[in-house]
Amino acid sequence: MSSETLSLAKQLISRPSITPADEGCQQLLGERLAALGFELETLVFEDTTNLWARLGRGKPVFCFAGHTDVVPPGDPSDWSSPPFEPTIKDGYLFGRGAADMKGSLAAMIVAVEAFLEHNPQPLPFDLAFLITSDEEGPFINGTKRVIETLEARDEKITWCIVGEPSSTERLGDVVKNGRRGSLTGDLAVHGVQGHVAYPHLAKNPVHDAAAALHQLAQQRWDDGNEYFPPTTFQISNIHAGTGAGNVIPGRLDVQFNFRFSTELTAQQLKQQVEAILTEHNLDYHLNWTLNGPPFLTEPDILVDAVQTALTRCCGEPAQLSTAGGTSDGRFIAPTGAQVIELGPVNATIHKVNECVRVSDLEQLTEVYQATLEELLSLCQSN
Repeated sequence: MSSETLSLAKQLISRPSITPADEGCQQLLGERLAALGFELETLVFEDTTNLWARLGRGKPVFCFAGHTDVVPPGDPSDWSSPPFEPTIKDGYLFGRGAADMKGSLAAMIVAVEAFLEHNPQPLPFDLAFLITSDEEGPFINGTKRVIETLEARDEKITWCIVGEPSSTERLGDVVKNGRRGSLTGDLAVHGVQGHVAYPHLAKNPVHDAAAALHQLAQQRWDDGNEYFPPTTFQISNIHAGTGAGNVIPGRLDVQFNFRFSTELTAQQLKQQVEAILTEHNLDYHLNWTLNGPPFLTEPDILVDAVQTALTRCCGEPAQLSTAGGTSDGRFIAPTGAQVIELGPVNATIHKVNECVRVSDLEQLTEVYQATLEELLSLCQSN
């Protein structure tokens, strides 16, 4: 295989960019992009460094999006090799971020270099990179803020590939063409504290809320659709009491989360939940956090280009899926962009001994380059 992608991936892994630190990764990538003629813009928001790089002005924009930050590696002694010392063993590249997602970033850069070498400008579309160091953290000052900045100056992304590790068994077997929305509720049910021997002098919020929580857990919110499974409701945290066994608690705190399809809006879910709580005559306070709306990219020019590239490079097209958690695609898609996620096998992400198959890095580079070539062909034919 070409050593370019592997070499760049190793350079990135060797930088301990634990979220939200970047540790110079974006500077390294920016130098490669500047050499190709990209205009670079570093956007720093609070503790987060972001890079927006663009080649061309005024045409539809194809963007590669990714993140340089990684999750903490835990105890380094648990690793077979130091997590920030890239190590090749048995055909795999080991290191924190190898699969999520420094390997993808390296493949993107090398793919664009090869594409521009074989397809000199002018192109019918601009090329761009949106790279953040705040994907694994609170995701407040990263892609979300960059998109807000671009929107404020009416700078739009037309097509976007996010390099998240989407594959399951082999490279390219799954492509994410959407994600479910995520809505979190922090519920406080108020009662009256008292002695368990005198319940008539108290009001137990656990007892009061039990029926409502059961109804919420049993509720069928929708039936999903062709691309999304039915919306789910899960209680993730629940707490009441002082720790003493003879005290009726005065408050019950419940945190729950919806993963919802395009069949419902966040506002509709909020209204349904609040109606159930009110129906049970609860004295409650509820705070909502919309972590991201659902998005879906239906088959069109981007999906077509990706599927053709995968067939060409991997032998068959991918299964389109909206399963899994959230990604930064949720901040890009609402602007009207077509967004898909395509990256390495995700079996070891966030784990000790995270790794990626070395041959997959080269194949992923070929897929990214082939996607650009297919997109070029589709644009020229239209």
